[in-house]
Amino acid sequence: MEKLQNEVRGLAQGKAEITEDDLGNMQYLKAVIKETLRLHPPVPLLVPRETTEDIKLLGYHIAAKTQVLINAWAIGRDPLSWDDPEEYRPERFLNSDIDFKGLNFELIPFGAGRRGCPGSVFAIVVNELALANLVNKFNFALPQGIKPEDLDMTEGSGLTVRRKSPLLAVATPCSSYADH
Repeated sequence: MEKLQNEVRGLAQGKAEITEDDLGNMQYLKAVIKETLRLHPPVPLLVPRETTEDIKLLGYHIAAKTQVLINAWAIGRDPLSWDDPEEYRPERFLNSDIDFKGLNFELIPFGAGRRGCPGSVFAIVVNELALANLVNKFNFALPQGIKPEDLDMTEGSGLTVRRKSPLLAVATPCSSYADH
């Protein structure tokens, strides 16, 4: 959080609102969002597809007209693609070309190819703007008496990925915005 706030606040330089034009230099912010989507894709199983012809893939025979599901959640945690896959480490994306535009199959929270999510670019910009403005204007802490190691990050099941229990956080306006 501190590293993210330092980047955002350093680049924002006291601006009241961060705009889309400000996002280009926020590399750590982009890495935080990529790492979050790697571990917690919005939809764990991508939209089902159907094979158009018989195919042999990794030694498996898949017949034509077979419905195929892609598990984006498992791909984001695959130890063949990621070092320490269960560890939240945004730095893994800082010197990496891996992106979620559908060309890097180890990170496909929005699917890939011509049938990938048409709203992914919009979703990413909205998330970047929201996160940048929040960490620019607020400091976040856990409620009194709760330690980071006490957090239960268990995910609930369902069509979308969500936490099983709510995350409680205390947001305090940072000093430069307390008077506004």
